[in-house]
Amino acid sequence: MTLDEILASLFPAGHRLEIGQTILVGGADLKGHGPAHVLGVHGRAYLGVDDACTLAGRVVEIARSGDKRPILLLIDSASQRMSRRDELLGLSDYLAHLGKSLILAGAAGHRVIALLYGGSAAGAFIATALAADTLVALPGAHPEVMDLPSMARVTKLPIAVLEEKAKATPIFAPGLDNLAQTGAVFETWSPDKPLDGQLLALLARPSAADRRDTLGAERQGRPKAAAIAARIVELALAGA
Repeated sequence: MTLDEILASLFPAGHRLEIGQTILVGGADLKGHGPAHVLGVHGRAYLGVDDACTLAGRVVEIARSGDKRPILLLIDSASQRMSRRDELLGLSDYLAHLGKSLILAGAAGHRVIALLYGGSAAGAFIATALAADTLVALPGAHPEVMDLPSMARVTKLPIAVLEEKAKATPIFAPGLDNLAQTGAVFETWSPDKPLDGQLLALLARPSAADRRDTLGAERQGRPKAAAIAARIVELALAGA
Protein backbone atom coordinates (compact mmCIF):
# COMPACT_ATOMS: atom_id res chain seq x y z
CA MET A 1 0.00 0.00 0.00
CA THR A 2 1.14 3.55 -0.72
CA LEU A 3 1.23 6.18 2.01
CA ASP A 4 -1.84 7.88 0.52
CA GLU A 5 -3.76 4.59 0.53
CA ILE A 6 -2.74 3.91 4.11
CA LEU A 7 -3.82 7.36 5.29
CA ALA A 8 -7.17 7.05 3.53
CA SER A 9 -7.80 3.62 5.09
CA LEU A 10 -6.62 4.63 8.57
CA PHE A 11 -8.37 7.98 8.73
CA PRO A 12 -11.59 8.04 6.67
CA ALA A 13 -12.76 10.85 8.96
CA GLY A 14 -9.81 12.98 7.87
CA HIS A 15 -6.32 13.95 8.97
CA ARG A 16 -4.21 17.07 9.45
CA LEU A 17 -0.69 16.08 8.50
CA GLU A 18 2.33 18.06 7.45
CA ILE A 19 4.21 15.71 5.12
CA GLY A 20 7.78 16.78 4.46
CA GLN A 21 10.46 15.11 2.40
CA THR A 22 11.36 12.62 5.13
CA ILE A 23 8.99 12.94 8.11
CA LEU A 24 5.33 13.63 8.79
CA VAL A 25 3.71 15.20 11.84
CA GLY A 26 0.18 16.16 12.76
CA GLY A 27 -3.07 14.64 13.87
CA ALA A 28 -6.06 12.69 12.65
CA ASP A 29 -9.57 11.74 13.66
CA LEU A 30 -10.24 8.09 14.45
CA LYS A 31 -13.79 7.14 13.63
CA GLY A 32 -15.57 6.30 16.87
CA HIS A 33 -12.52 7.04 19.01
CA GLY A 34 -11.57 10.70 18.68
CA PRO A 35 -8.36 12.55 17.82
CA ALA A 36 -4.94 10.93 17.64
CA HIS A 37 -1.40 12.17 17.16
CA VAL A 38 0.35 10.96 14.02
CA LEU A 39 4.10 11.00 13.36
CA GLY A 40 6.35 9.11 11.04
CA VAL A 41 9.21 8.61 8.64
CA HIS A 42 8.32 7.95 5.01
CA GLY A 43 9.82 7.42 1.59
CA ARG A 44 12.57 5.06 2.80
CA ALA A 45 14.30 8.11 4.28
CA TYR A 46 17.53 7.91 6.25
CA LEU A 47 16.87 9.18 9.78
CA GLY A 48 19.40 11.84 10.75
CA VAL A 49 19.92 14.21 13.67
CA ASP A 50 17.61 16.94 12.35
CA ASP A 51 14.58 14.74 11.80
CA ALA A 52 15.21 12.73 14.98
CA CYS A 53 15.32 15.98 16.95
CA THR A 54 12.12 17.27 15.32
CA LEU A 55 10.24 14.06 16.03
CA ALA A 56 11.51 13.84 19.59
CA GLY A 57 10.54 17.45 20.25
CA ARG A 58 7.03 16.78 19.04
CA VAL A 59 6.73 13.64 21.16
CA VAL A 60 7.88 15.53 24.27
CA GLU A 61 5.25 18.22 23.57
CA ILE A 62 2.60 15.51 23.32
CA ALA A 63 3.76 13.89 26.55
CA ARG A 64 3.56 17.26 28.33
CA SER A 65 0.09 18.01 26.96
CA GLY A 66 -1.67 15.54 29.23
CA ASP A 67 -4.29 14.76 26.57
CA LYS A 68 -3.61 10.97 26.71
CA ARG A 69 -4.42 10.65 23.00
CA PRO A 70 -2.88 7.69 21.18
CA ILE A 71 0.25 8.23 19.10
CA LEU A 72 0.50 6.43 15.78
CA LEU A 73 3.93 6.14 14.15
CA LEU A 74 3.98 5.37 10.42
CA ILE A 75 7.32 3.90 9.46
CA ASP A 76 8.96 3.46 6.08
CA SER A 77 12.63 4.29 6.51
CA ALA A 78 16.09 3.15 5.63
CA SER A 79 18.64 3.05 8.42
CA GLN A 80 20.07 6.03 10.26
CA ARG A 81 21.87 8.66 8.18
CA MET A 82 25.53 7.85 8.73
CA SER A 83 26.98 10.97 7.17
CA ARG A 84 30.09 12.61 8.58
CA ARG A 85 28.02 15.57 9.81
CA ASP A 86 25.45 13.41 11.57
CA GLU A 87 28.09 11.24 13.21
CA LEU A 88 30.09 14.25 14.42
CA LEU A 89 26.94 15.80 15.88
CA GLY A 90 26.30 12.67 17.92
CA LEU A 91 23.75 10.73 15.90
CA SER A 92 23.50 7.92 18.43
CA ASP A 93 22.49 10.37 21.17
CA TYR A 94 19.75 11.89 19.00
CA LEU A 95 18.37 8.46 18.17
CA ALA A 96 18.49 7.46 21.84
CA HIS A 97 16.67 10.68 22.75
CA LEU A 98 13.94 9.91 20.23
CA GLY A 99 13.50 6.38 21.57
CA LYS A 100 13.39 7.62 25.18
CA SER A 101 10.86 10.31 24.29
CA LEU A 102 8.50 7.65 22.93
CA ILE A 103 8.92 5.62 26.10
CA LEU A 104 8.23 8.80 28.10
CA ALA A 105 5.00 9.35 26.15
CA GLY A 106 3.93 5.80 26.97
CA ALA A 107 4.65 6.38 30.64
CA ALA A 108 2.57 9.59 30.46
CA GLY A 109 -0.50 7.59 29.43
CA HIS A 110 -0.35 7.63 25.62
CA ARG A 111 -0.77 4.41 23.65
CA VAL A 112 2.18 4.42 21.26
CA ILE A 113 1.58 2.21 18.23
CA ALA A 114 3.99 1.90 15.31
CA LEU A 115 2.78 0.73 11.92
CA LEU A 116 5.61 -0.53 9.74
CA TYR A 117 4.49 -0.41 6.13
CA GLY A 118 7.85 -0.29 4.36
CA GLY A 119 11.42 -0.78 5.42
CA SER A 120 13.35 0.11 8.54
CA ALA A 121 16.77 -0.89 9.74
CA ALA A 122 19.40 -0.55 12.43
CA GLY A 123 19.30 2.51 14.68
CA ALA A 124 16.34 4.06 12.87
CA PHE A 125 14.31 0.89 13.47
CA ILE A 126 15.28 0.72 17.14
CA ALA A 127 14.57 4.41 17.83
CA THR A 128 11.11 4.39 16.24
CA ALA A 129 9.34 1.09 15.64
CA LEU A 130 10.93 -0.86 18.50
CA ALA A 131 10.54 2.05 20.93
CA ALA A 132 6.75 1.98 20.53
CA ASP A 133 4.55 0.11 22.98
CA THR A 134 3.22 -2.04 20.16
CA LEU A 135 4.62 -2.67 16.68
CA VAL A 136 2.33 -3.88 13.91
CA ALA A 137 3.10 -4.27 10.23
CA LEU A 138 1.62 -4.64 6.78
CA PRO A 139 2.59 -7.50 4.45
CA GLY A 140 5.67 -6.58 2.46
CA ALA A 141 7.26 -4.61 5.28
CA HIS A 142 10.92 -5.41 5.74
CA PRO A 143 12.41 -4.71 9.18
CA GLU A 144 15.97 -5.59 10.10
CA VAL A 145 17.97 -4.76 13.18
CA MET A 146 21.13 -5.60 11.24
CA ASP A 147 21.53 -7.11 7.80
CA LEU A 148 23.66 -10.21 7.42
CA PRO A 149 26.62 -8.53 5.63
CA SER A 150 26.88 -6.01 8.48
CA MET A 151 26.53 -8.79 11.03
CA ALA A 152 29.35 -10.67 9.32
CA ARG A 153 31.63 -7.64 9.59
CA VAL A 154 30.85 -7.21 13.30
CA THR A 155 31.03 -10.86 14.35
CA LYS A 156 33.86 -11.81 11.95
CA LEU A 157 31.85 -14.87 11.00
CA PRO A 158 31.54 -15.83 7.32
CA ILE A 159 28.24 -14.72 5.83
CA ALA A 160 27.58 -18.33 4.78
CA VAL A 161 27.64 -19.35 8.46
CA LEU A 162 25.20 -16.57 9.36
CA GLU A 163 22.90 -17.52 6.49
CA GLU A 164 22.73 -21.07 7.85
CA LYS A 165 22.05 -19.81 11.37
CA ALA A 166 19.33 -17.49 10.06
CA LYS A 167 17.48 -20.46 8.59
CA ALA A 168 17.14 -22.06 12.01
CA THR A 169 17.24 -19.08 14.40
CA PRO A 170 14.93 -16.10 13.69
CA ILE A 171 16.96 -13.80 15.93
CA PHE A 172 19.74 -13.87 13.33
CA ALA A 173 17.52 -13.14 10.37
CA PRO A 174 16.00 -9.96 8.96
CA GLY A 175 12.48 -9.76 7.57
CA LEU A 176 8.91 -9.50 8.79
CA ASP A 177 8.29 -13.19 9.49
CA ASN A 178 11.43 -13.49 11.58
CA LEU A 179 10.79 -10.32 13.59
CA ALA A 180 7.22 -11.49 14.22
CA GLN A 181 8.47 -14.87 15.44
CA THR A 182 10.79 -13.18 17.93
CA GLY A 183 7.84 -11.21 19.31
CA ALA A 184 9.02 -7.81 18.09
CA VAL A 185 6.09 -7.49 15.67
CA PHE A 186 2.84 -7.99 17.57
CA GLU A 187 0.63 -8.69 14.55
CA THR A 188 0.42 -8.21 10.80
CA TRP A 189 -2.61 -6.31 9.52
CA SER A 190 -4.56 -7.20 6.41
CA PRO A 191 -4.49 -4.60 3.63
CA ASP A 192 -7.75 -6.08 2.34
CA LYS A 193 -9.64 -4.80 5.39
CA PRO A 194 -10.07 -1.18 6.52
CA LEU A 195 -7.02 -0.25 8.56
CA ASP A 196 -9.04 2.00 10.87
CA GLY A 197 -11.01 -1.00 12.12
CA GLN A 198 -7.82 -2.93 12.83
CA LEU A 199 -6.34 0.07 14.65
CA LEU A 200 -9.48 0.54 16.74
CA ALA A 201 -9.49 -3.16 17.64
CA LEU A 202 -5.93 -2.82 18.88
CA LEU A 203 -6.75 0.32 20.87
CA ALA A 204 -9.72 -1.47 22.44
CA ARG A 205 -7.41 -4.01 24.03
CA PRO A 206 -6.20 -3.03 27.48
CA SER A 207 -2.69 -1.66 27.56
CA ALA A 208 -0.32 -4.21 29.02
CA ALA A 209 3.31 -4.51 30.03
CA ASP A 210 5.90 -5.30 27.39
CA ARG A 211 5.23 -8.90 26.27
CA ARG A 212 7.79 -9.22 23.51
CA ASP A 213 9.81 -11.81 25.40
CA THR A 214 6.77 -14.00 26.16
CA LEU A 215 5.48 -13.64 22.60
CA GLY A 216 8.90 -14.73 21.35
CA ALA A 217 8.71 -17.82 23.58
CA GLU A 218 5.16 -18.65 22.46
CA ARG A 219 6.15 -18.29 18.80
CA GLN A 220 9.42 -20.22 19.36
CA GLY A 221 11.52 -17.36 18.06
CA ARG A 222 13.15 -16.43 21.39
CA PRO A 223 12.85 -19.52 23.56
CA LYS A 224 15.05 -18.35 26.44
CA ALA A 225 14.49 -14.60 26.95
CA ALA A 226 11.23 -14.75 28.94
CA ALA A 227 12.46 -17.50 31.26
CA ILE A 228 15.74 -15.69 31.94
CA ALA A 229 13.95 -12.39 32.62
CA ALA A 230 11.50 -14.10 34.98
CA ARG A 231 14.35 -15.79 36.86
CA ILE A 232 16.19 -12.47 37.26
CA VAL A 233 13.06 -10.87 38.71
CA GLU A 234 12.59 -13.83 41.05
CA LEU A 235 16.17 -13.59 42.33
CA ALA A 236 15.93 -9.82 42.69
CA LEU A 237 12.72 -10.07 44.76
CA ALA A 238 14.18 -12.85 46.88
CA GLY A 239 17.12 -10.64 47.79
CA ALA A 240 15.04 -7.51 48.43
